[in-house]
Amino acid sequence: MESQTPQVTETPNPANLSSESPGKLAAPPKRTVAGQQVQEALAPVLDFLNKLPEDIASFVSAYQKPLLYIVLFIAALVTIRIILAVLGAVDGIPLLSPVFELVGLGYTGWFVYRYLLKEDSRQELGQEFQSLKSQVLGRDPSNL
Repeated sequence: MESQTPQVTETPNPANLSSESPGKLAAPPKRTVAGQQVQEALAPVLDFLNKLPEDIASFVSAYQKPLLYIVLFIAALVTIRIILAVLGAVDGIPLLSPVFELVGLGYTGWFVYRYLLKEDSRQELGQEFQSLKSQVLGRDPSNL
């Protein structure tokens, strides 16, 4: 049976690391003229990228309300598109659309019978509406 011993191989040193003393790097290679030109060209770009988070933060703090309105408007548009897609899908189901129409007609008939036919039920509906209005607006109903 042969015993396998690990073989130590020399690997190239692409990072130019010094192995004489641990923890120290070898001296960096000398810069060429082309390398200096590239760094000089990249300096404004790096400065811009370093200042970008601060600029964005100041922009957002300065225009917080308009940005909020824009985000809410976009969210409303997306919501409307989703609702229309769902309604289109539901409308495509053969018997569901007529059933919804019957339910709507039935509810309308019940509402008319319950709240609009008699005077006392109309007054009750008016009181409920005023109560809801005062809850939503947060005002005293006597001042409205």
